[in-house]
Amino acid sequence: MMLTQTRLANTTRRYTPLALTLSAVVTLSPTALANEVLDLLEVTAEVYRNTATKTALEPEETPQGISVIDGDQIKAHDADTLSQALRYAPGVTTEVRGGAVTLFDTFTIRGFGVNRSYYDGLVLPYLNGWNLQAQIDPVAIEQVEVFKGPTSVLYGTMPPGGMVNIISRAPTRTPETQIDLSAGSHQHVSAAIDTAGALGNTDLSYRLIAKGSHRAGQVDTTEEQTYLIAPSVDWQVSERTLINLNAYYQNDPAMGMNSAIPASGMLYDNPNGTTDPTTFVGDKNWNKLSREVFRVGYKLSHTLADDWTFLHNGAYTDASLAQKNTYHRSASFDENTGTLGRNIYSTDETLTGLTLDNQLSGRLFTGPVEHNLLLGLDYQQLKGNADYREFQTSNSDFYLFNIFEPNNDLLDPDTLTEVYQQDDDVSVQQLGAYAQNQLRWQNLVLIAGARYDDYQSESIVTAASTTKTEADHQQWSYRVGALYELAYGAAPFASFATSFEPATGQDDEGNGYDPELGQQIEAGVKFVSGNEAVNLSGSYFHITKSDALVANPADPYGAQLQVGELVSKGVELGSRVALSPDWTVQAGYAYTDMTITDDANGGLEGKTPIWVPEHSAQLWTQYRLSRGWLQGTRLGGGVRYVGDMQIDSVNSDTVPASTVYDLSVGYELAYLLPMLDGSSINLMVNNVTDETTYRCYDTDNCWYGAERTVTANLNLAF
Repeated sequence: MMLTQTRLANTTRRYTPLALTLSAVVTLSPTALANEVLDLLEVTAEVYRNTATKTALEPEETPQGISVIDGDQIKAHDADTLSQALRYAPGVTTEVRGGAVTLFDTFTIRGFGVNRSYYDGLVLPYLNGWNLQAQIDPVAIEQVEVFKGPTSVLYGTMPPGGMVNIISRAPTRTPETQIDLSAGSHQHVSAAIDTAGALGNTDLSYRLIAKGSHRAGQVDTTEEQTYLIAPSVDWQVSERTLINLNAYYQNDPAMGMNSAIPASGMLYDNPNGTTDPTTFVGDKNWNKLSREVFRVGYKLSHTLADDWTFLHNGAYTDASLAQKNTYHRSASFDENTGTLGRNIYSTDETLTGLTLDNQLSGRLFTGPVEHNLLLGLDYQQLKGNADYREFQTSNSDFYLFNIFEPNNDLLDPDTLTEVYQQDDDVSVQQLGAYAQNQLRWQNLVLIAGARYDDYQSESIVTAASTTKTEADHQQWSYRVGALYELAYGAAPFASFATSFEPATGQDDEGNGYDPELGQQIEAGVKFVSGNEAVNLSGSYFHITKSDALVANPADPYGAQLQVGELVSKGVELGSRVALSPDWTVQAGYAYTDMTITDDANGGLEGKTPIWVPEHSAQLWTQYRLSRGWLQGTRLGGGVRYVGDMQIDSVNSDTVPASTVYDLSVGYELAYLLPMLDGSSINLMVNNVTDETTYRCYDTDNCWYGAERTVTANLNLAF
């Protein structure tokens, strides 16, 4: 959707990058929803939303793609995690560890793994390979942006496939309160409140979000619990200055499970029987997975002059995780007997992170050429500690566990003997300076940016001995792009961008990894009809990543291997069409051809990494009945297709393709009682046919996808 010059001229709010990058995606609202989206842009503008552009670019001027999933879509899809919210984003493969493992928001974009997300433009701290990851519950999310391609010029360390930025729900001076009650499959119950408004006659406005939820896990003997509170306050100090204070606290006393099972009996026939999505290979007496996340942040925006603004954005995160679990090594499963050799372990992880971003943006002219300038300086500090221990039990039956006749009640925690301890201390610092200039001359738009990063890390591993690994990297990143706006609504574009991603951890010889460097060439076209009812996009991309990390097939502990070069190339198509004021259709398709083109270690050249389907597609349609006795009813339905994926790094077999159907039905209660304006009742069914789906790391570590879930919801608005 495009914002008209008239609309921009008539508003007194400063439109932020969120409002100014929306035209790059196919998930934009067409004519029937135009007013709603404009209202959304105004609300989010008040709290300085940062996206992958960071500057006041016009929406049609971005020569790269962004997919936007708004709050209504998240609710219609009954998404409980960020990964689930991304199910309908083209080019994104979600839930790579199946449907029962929900403690990670890990996915791939254009074939490249993404483990860190952003929250209002600031990174959520995470250390690769750790279990502790800060997650943001969808109840606190206004919308989600998926930026395709490298974004290192503006954010520093980043995989070349792209990034995900979460937009939080912001304070507003307009009073509003919503109470959300849900119940459904797996004994699911949930209650949430979201209230906002002005604090009296002051210059303060607020928002307060709180939620509590509980459900039985998909896997036997497990459960999931979440409690959160997220307050935020805006202070309009003056016409030129606004300060936002925000906090997010989430306590997860129970987080389901974090275990894999072999492919035999799941993907492959086994004479001893079969497993199913409820199979649990752990022990209920040694099954703890809990997490706490506390984040506090602030934003300061000050207008220096009519066309120049300074933004200071900061956040501090403190998180911890405790886990008691079992695991199995590769080749520890006996297919003839069904016996799985297990080990007992625990982890206690803590993580603190400080992130700061300073931006000076403005506009000037050199003759007929308009320049939108950005200068930035950001800093990130991350510290983590992990205490890992292994234990033994005198109960020999524990080591003879049969996955086809599971006995999950074999351990007595009081009788365990500690046999191994390892302590990891990791610290990371990154300082980056960046500059960007976006130029417009008539219908031609050019963008150019550069960044310099100074990255330092230290890892101290203490076990029987102490090993210290240090990294000190300096790197330049670049981005250039061009877009030309044709008279009939089409806008062809091309861009080139690079990425920089220091790799944490060590190889099997104890050496640190080299940084992973990437570059992308992308060309495509976007089209928005004059009445904005049709929004189409298509692009071709070619990404090269050097010193890429992939799964090491020779390591039973799942260590990674650094190869020479990895290439991902393909096509992404997307559309959002308003067939009528009440009927919208959204569709997406991605073709991804990903190959290891150079392996200095030998053996993997020509192979495709795991979790990368060659073909994937999504379709979602929604129809609103605006007349008759069913007036106010909303009907929505979707289909998600994920093609074959490699089962392991050596491509010994494939994980079969899957097709999943979703359904959403809602009714606006205002048609029964006008006083309930904005309230609704809803029914959401995910995986309607209960299709069995799979994800695999290798043949010894696989996961089932999410089973069918049914959720009934009552949303009351005041």
